[in-house]
Amino acid sequence: MRSMVRNSYELKLMRKSGRTAAAALKKSLEAIKVGISELEADKVAEQEIYKLGGDLSYKTVPGYKFATCITVNEQVVHGIPTDRKFVGTDLVSVDLAVVYKGWHTDCAWTILLEKNAEKEKFLKAGEEALWDGIAQAIEGNRVGDISNAIQAKVEDSGYSVVRSLVGHGVGRSLHEPPEIPGFGAKGSGVALKSGMTLAIEVIYAKGSSEVLLSKDGWTYETLDKSWGGLFEMTVVVGKEKAEVLTAWRNP
Repeated sequence: MRSMVRNSYELKLMRKSGRTAAAALKKSLEAIKVGISELEADKVAEQEIYKLGGDLSYKTVPGYKFATCITVNEQVVHGIPTDRKFVGTDLVSVDLAVVYKGWHTDCAWTILLEKNAEKEKFLKAGEEALWDGIAQAIEGNRVGDISNAIQAKVEDSGYSVVRSLVGHGVGRSLHEPPEIPGFGAKGSGVALKSGMTLAIEVIYAKGSSEVLLSKDGWTYETLDKSWGGLFEMTVVVGKEKAEVLTAWRNP
């Protein structure tokens, strides 16, 4: 596990990767409006990544050719951008990753197109769970401390953690050890060391935690058709506080 601790040069490259990912996420979220298609939002992210000197991390996934995964409503993760146009009632997640000089960062966010008190409550719980998890990414803690913090916020808010999908280490590859579930016991799992880089994810649902793979072979959606939510940031484990590499907006 020691090999996952990044040196100062590697962290410099990951910071650049993270800034690029954050900028692309921000641009794509801002582009999402009623009447805009998923493919158009994906193109905005792609153009921003290339403009800033990065490349599409998702191209390293066999068979995938887009900059982003876009999911709506009951979809949870890995949605393929299509020509479907957004409507006002949509709850939309954008998940994207960047590779810069061989170093990957990963991030995601969920937004609403129109105000809705119940959906706003749902998203507030997911975002707060993300920051609660990130707050535990400090040396001396364990992966389970991150997981437990996420689980506590999501479940105390009345929602369900999707247990079959997890966060992960990130760096030389898009997905590296350790796995970072959104549930678990405090003090369990891999010990965290300063300089480790993690993609912490909150993957949750309004109703049941059960998901199924849709007919497209990529997209996971909730079994009961309840809303899915996704929040993710790439962070560096710190001595006293985690450094967020993909922050497109401060908490």
